[in-house]
Formats: sequence, structure tokens, C-alpha cells
Amino acid sequence: MNKLLIVGTVAFDAIETPFGKTDKILGGAGTFIGLSASHFNLQSAIVSVVGDDFPQEYLDLLTSRKIDISGLEIVKGGKTFFWSGRYHNDMNSRDTLATELNVLADFNPIVPENFKNADVVMLGNLHPIVQTGVLNQMAQKPKLVVLDTMNFWMDCALPELLDVIKRVDVITINDEEARQLSGEYSLVKAAAKIHTMGPKYVVIKKENTAH
Repeated sequence: MNKLLIVGTVAFDAIETPFGKTDKILGGAGTFIGLSASHFNLQSAIVSVVGDDFPQEYLDLLTSRKIDISGLEIVKGGKTFFWSGRYHNDMNSRDTLATELNVLADFNPIVPENFKNADVVMLGNLHPIVQTGVLNQMAQKPKLVVLDTMNFWMDCALPELLDVIKRVDVITINDEEARQLSGEYSLVKAAAKIHTMGPKYVVIKKENTAH
């Protein structure tokens, strides 16, 4: 059975759209990668960090889907990563209202021993130094490394992001982020430029909207 190592935020989100808004809800790239992967026949583990404000019911949800959370650190007295955003009418472009790293600011990922030989590594939306730290712990080169990132890291950790991008097979970002990372408005030119940064494949996520 293939092994999937997931590295990404397990977090609280607050979302506002033209159609409604939420208070703090379960969020984070690592969370949703894990829940999505649980529909397939593979072994998966999440490496992340939360504070002790993270509800037990959310941890139980992950384990009920047979996701290994031995690499999910719980910091006593710490607060879980929080992101808040407002999506525009196209439901693709957004404004970040708040990004509170909290326990994520000092996160030192530890890959479980039995996942250091994972076939696939999914580097979800985390600080590029954390993403690199995970790749450095792998006992062998994974068959596939996929990286996701966001404009926040492009703003505050671009050199580190460019370093880890060199080591991945696939990068997935949205159109707004592709334009920022490449400096190109045309998504075709943006993809071509990002391809030269290292990834074999560049996936630019774009919402289809009716006019």
C-alpha cells in the first residue's frame, strides 16, 4: 500500500463570501488533504502543529478516517494557526483579513519513522523552511513531491520558497499567486516561468465563472 506524507496547516479559518460568513471553523491545508486522501486506498500521515485550543472532536475526525496523527504536535498553552479571508464575487480572488501564525511560528516538523519512506509527499501551505525541513528528513527520494503555497509566503519568505520549489515535482497555486510568483500577468507566461524554477509540472488553479 502506498504511503502519503502530508505536511500542512491544521488550523482555524474564518471565511466571508458574498453569500455568507463563518466564525472559526476547522481549516488548514493539511486537514483537507488528509480528509480527501482518506477516500483512497493508501496509508496517510499528517505532520503539523496545533495549540491546546484545538478541539478533541477535530482530532477524532482525523483518526476516524484512519489518518496517522502521531506527527501532529499539540503545544500546551499554545494557540492554533488562524487565517481569515474575504472572497470576492468570483469566489476565486480573495483578501486576507488576518494571518496569525501562533504555534506555527516555531514549528519544527518531525516525520514519523514509518513515513520517512513515503511514496508521495504533499507539502501543504506552510513556511518554506518547514517544507524544506521535511524533505531533509526523508530516508529516500519520494516518487512524487507536490508543493502548495500562498501569497503570504511570497511576501515574507520568497528566497526560502524559491529554494524549496527547486526540489519539487509539482507546484499547485492559484492564478493570483502564479502572477505574483512569476511577475507575469499572462498565465501561460507565468506557468512557463515557474516551470524554469524547478518543478516538472505547474498546476494553476483557476475558477471558471459565467458572465
